[in-house]
Amino acid sequence: MPAKNQKALRKPRADAQQNRVRILDVAKEAFTRSGANASLDDIAKEAEVGAGTLYRHFPTRDALIEAVYRTEVEKLAASEKKFSETLSPIEALRAWMLLFVDHIATKQIIGPALHSLVGGPSKLFEGSRAQIQSAINSLVNRAIKSGDVRKDLEPFDLLRALIGVSHVASGPDWQQSARRLVDILITGSRPIK
Repeated sequence: MPAKNQKALRKPRADAQQNRVRILDVAKEAFTRSGANASLDDIAKEAEVGAGTLYRHFPTRDALIEAVYRTEVEKLAASEKKFSETLSPIEALRAWMLLFVDHIATKQIIGPALHSLVGGPSKLFEGSRAQIQSAINSLVNRAIKSGDVRKDLEPFDLLRALIGVSHVASGPDWQQSARRLVDILITGSRPIK
């Protein structure tokens, strides 16, 4: 294999990967505070990297915004496996739903930044929906098999309820309301005795 192809297949160096993660964490906070117009130079400084390092990882503002959103979705999707390995089926479902509430909050916070993307965020959202749907389906199916929840429970109904609360609520306390709703939904999902 030519050296050029070997270089393309190599994993990024550990320090490069750490820089990328730090940039994404700082960018998420910056977009939360300042929206899509957050200063990329300030993000680089706060992440303790040079502007060149930021632009090497994320050549445009849109690339950085997309990467922040994708990273949050990937964390949410990956948490399904972690929760399933460490918690009972019903507790794994509850923990994931609480994390989903946080995901909705992140999406709302960086929403204006996402809408600034050239061509809009629709393709970005399409890919994330499949990951989220897969995670909730797995958790609900596991809880159904264990007998913790009703056999007729539709996973997407749980998501719909939580998303609905986030859209209806106009106050800053919608997140606490959504967290309470998680427990109500879990209780309502139990088998009828």
